[in-house]
Amino acid sequence: MGSHPANILLRKAAATALGLLTIAGGVAPVQAKTTPGLAKTVVVSRLSFLNTEGLEFGSLLAGTTAGTVIVSPTGVRTKTGGVTLVGGLVQPARFAGRGSLNQTVLVSLTANNSTLRRVGGTETMTLDQLTIGSTPTAVLTTRPQSFRIGSPTGIFNFPIGGRLNVNANQVPGDYEGTFNVTLNYQ
Repeated sequence: MGSHPANILLRKAAATALGLLTIAGGVAPVQAKTTPGLAKTVVVSRLSFLNTEGLEFGSLLAGTTAGTVIVSPTGVRTKTGGVTLVGGLVQPARFAGRGSLNQTVLVSLTANNSTLRRVGGTETMTLDQLTIGSTPTAVLTTRPQSFRIGSPTGIFNFPIGGRLNVNANQVPGDYEGTFNVTLNYQ
């Protein structure tokens, strides 16, 4: 009783396939790619002050009547008038600095309002009533307000919210602007 020819062919085919899989498993990838990552930091010195996050009002729809969008220092967003809130990133601006425990700092704005301009256009909206997240909260103006650093390390941070004045039928687009906060260490 010898082997049947069909069984011999199946065994040879299986052995050949196993050999091909072994060879294919040891082959290096045809194409490898390397991409750099980004790592950043800011080293602060004593008597430093910097902006760590921008004020974000999120996405909105302008109506046929004017309205406002308000972001509180805690990040709560509300609206008035003909504005509809539709999502997007919402956050107060954040600032940080380093002084000494119990050191007095004076905080103010260089202007009581700022202009946001449509990217690629001339349309504008006004940002005002910038509010610092102190206890109690306070609306910042060009007149300096006094605060005391309570951290034993002298490191402090605070949020700032604000009010965006949206015109009736505001032209859609991305709007950007800046506001300047001045901090004087005493």
